[in-house]
Amino acid sequence: NNFIDKTFTIMAEILLKIFPATFSEKKAFQYYLDGLSYQENGEYIEALKNYYQALQIEEDLYDRSVILYNIGLIYSKNGNYLKALKYYYFCIFINPNFSSALNNIAVIYHYQGVKAFEKNSIILANSLFQKAKFYWIKALKIDPNSYVEAWNWLK
Repeated sequence: NNFIDKTFTIMAEILLKIFPATFSEKKAFQYYLDGLSYQENGEYIEALKNYYQALQIEEDLYDRSVILYNIGLIYSKNGNYLKALKYYYFCIFINPNFSSALNNIAVIYHYQGVKAFEKNSIILANSLFQKAKFYWIKALKIDPNSYVEAWNWLK
């Protein structure tokens, strides 16, 4: 995995130098790459700083959706699920076919549903499970060969 990440970083840096792009496009991409590097090393505050900088500059909607997704990953990884959901929703607002974001939304709702069920909040749990189902179905329509957990849960 590290080999792939390092190869990607080297290729991205080469492309950044030779790709015909404006200064601001290159700057946004560099912030994005720095964010990825910090995120990979577990330096989440620095990663977020770079992603937020990239968002201020980046104009391409697809690229913005990827940045928003990565911000959601960081918040989710740190247990801040409400903030993670916010960024995943921003991501799918821009890119409704971003299946990984849809899956992650479903995973968060499922996790919250399990927690509610454990506290005997059955109505809340069922509501959260329904939300998880809704987003898993959307993710699986886009990418039916992924998300084994979703397929198993939906059976």
